[in-house]
Amino acid sequence: MESSVTMEMVKHLLLLVGIILAVGTLCGFISHKIKVPDVAIFLIAGILLGPSVSGIVTIPAESALNQMIILFGACYILFDGGASIKLRVLKEVWITLVVIATIGVLITAVITGAAAYFALGLPVITALLLGATIASTDPATIVPIFRQVKIKERVAQTVISESAFNDAMGAIVTFAVLAVAMGSGEFSLTASLIDLLKQAGIGVLVGIVAGYLAALLISHEKLDFLSEYTPLVTLMAVIGAYLGADGFQASGFMAVFVFGIMIGNKETFGFEMEPRENEKLEEYVMTTALIMRIFIFILLGSQVDFGLMNKHLFGGVFVVTVFMLVARPVTVFCCALPDKRAKWSMNELLFMCWTRETGVIPAALAGLLIGVKAPGAQIIGSVTFIAILMTILIQATTSKWLAGKLGLLEENVDRIY
Repeated sequence: MESSVTMEMVKHLLLLVGIILAVGTLCGFISHKIKVPDVAIFLIAGILLGPSVSGIVTIPAESALNQMIILFGACYILFDGGASIKLRVLKEVWITLVVIATIGVLITAVITGAAAYFALGLPVITALLLGATIASTDPATIVPIFRQVKIKERVAQTVISESAFNDAMGAIVTFAVLAVAMGSGEFSLTASLIDLLKQAGIGVLVGIVAGYLAALLISHEKLDFLSEYTPLVTLMAVIGAYLGADGFQASGFMAVFVFGIMIGNKETFGFEMEPRENEKLEEYVMTTALIMRIFIFILLGSQVDFGLMNKHLFGGVFVVTVFMLVARPVTVFCCALPDKRAKWSMNELLFMCWTRETGVIPAALAGLLIGVKAPGAQIIGSVTFIAILMTILIQATTSKWLAGKLGLLEENVDRIY
């Protein structure tokens, strides 16, 4: 009897996977035709398939299956983004990148927290917790957008890199404020900085080691005995890099991103691949990343809690509007404008002000706060869902239009982000 029930559950799960893939394929086709980033279409499809509308997809956010898909999908998309980064470009903008991925998160959290304090009447510490939860940009959203919208190289790579590097900072700030809100600790700037340096440093180191070993096995002149299995090697290395860094209590996302940079710049380190094998790897990564996007954003859309959102809809929309139109521009101008070495143009800065989509990482942090029953967790979850919907459906869909207006599109460049 138990075996029969298990088999029925497996069949149901297999059906859901088939439905998600079929709908995702259709959405991908539609996004290509209407020239809108596919993550926005996937999100809408997820809402329509979820319990709030049709009830076809009902995979709980707290289930092991959902957590595995979200975690691995985010890791793989982050690896994909890292592989598109060119070190020569990062040399030009590294000052902006470091400042905006650290101090920038604090600026965004404080301004957003202030808006939550006045609009929602939250206690100061709860308002700051809300601001910290949604302060970091989301690589799982940013990377796919720049794969489909070809923006001026250094702008695209700066925003992609920021979305990878600020996750650790966003999580650290959130947990630091949470400790104070729960009455289990006091905020310590020194301790937080040490924790940030530890998470980032070990994450970078693990990513470098994983990238070097993988490059050695797939593209070394004499030791590339696994060159025919390049896709599998990269797949294993993504998992290994994340778990390796996580085992040292460091940033797994940082590790997979740096691993991607190593693979994407392997020629810089003296490794060469046969053109055929390199082409095979690129096709594999693109296809796998597409599948991950389909699952992540359809599942994310299916888990949007409209009942929770409606409780704080107007105040939440106000907070997110401030978050998009005030906090982000202040962050960009404070962190990037002083960087004389990068010589940012006004149009580049304006575009970066508009590009700060929220997605998987803030959703995961909000879910964690609800799970530990943090003060104001339900309100934080509500505003996080509003931020996800507004930033993806408004900012992501208008990125190409704005880039065109600002003269930042590079339509004729054969480059993939």
